[in-house]
Formats: sequence, structure tokens, C-alpha cells
Amino acid sequence: MSQHILTADQVYAMLGNASLWETALSCHELLESSHIPHAVVGGVAVCLHGYQRNTVDLDLLVRRGDEEQIKSCFSDANYSWDATNHEFKTPSGVPIQFLYAGDRAGTDSSVYLPDPSDKRALSEREGLPVVSLARLIESKLACGEGNMRRTHKDFADVV
Repeated sequence: MSQHILTADQVYAMLGNASLWETALSCHELLESSHIPHAVVGGVAVCLHGYQRNTVDLDLLVRRGDEEQIKSCFSDANYSWDATNHEFKTPSGVPIQFLYAGDRAGTDSSVYLPDPSDKRALSEREGLPVVSLARLIESKLACGEGNMRRTHKDFADVV
């Protein structure tokens, strides 16, 4: 019995969240065209690694030194900066949050987020740079251990 594996595009369309997938693609195009190293993390990365999971935002791994260039790039694309939540929003309202290379993956964790320019920490999935499965699992476990509100969601992602 063969099992049909759905693409992330198909999963998000099925979940009624196609705008999130479109956001992932457009953010990648913006950052790639500006030569800004980045990688998809969080719920979208979980989906790209094969687990059908819905989420409401896009989490991107970037370097702190690229912040100004990223803000300029996203502002030029009509994404609005939400200073209260420290995130950009697309014109359709999809939040884009940033995690920074070198930051702890979880509160008081000994796990640090990798540099998105380190190709050993990434894999390519459906045309997007994504944190490797091993690094995603490691960061999800660290994040879940350090934040009780996230524990069940992050541990479920790992399973």
C-alpha cells in the first residue's frame, strides 16, 4: 500500500491557510534576492519535514547583523512592522517572526540557534532553506523545556 506524501503547499491549502505558504515563498524570494542568509524554522519547518501541522505565523532564522537590511527589504515589499509584537505582517496579515542565530533555543538552554549561512545546519525542502531535522528537533526540545506554555506543542512537533 503506497502512501501519498503531500507537499507543504497542498497541506496549507487543505488546512485553509494557503496565505501562510505564499508568505514563506515570498519572504524567501525577498531575502534570497537581497543575499540575506535565512532559514525556515518553527511550525512551517515541521511541515516541510513531513508532519502535517498548521500554524498561524512564519518563523525565520536570521543573523542579527542583517536586521536593518531585512527591515528595509520587508518594508519595501509593503510588509508592516509591528513593534509591539516585534514582527512584520504581510498585507494579508500573516505574522513573520524572527529568531536569531546564536540566541538560546529556549530559556536557560545550552542549545543555541545555528547560523543560517552554515549549510551544514540546513536542508532544502520544496525550494526553501530549512533548519535540518536534527537541529529542528534539538531546538524544539530546548524551547519546550524552557517554556511551560509551549511544552506540549513543541514536544508534539518532535514526536
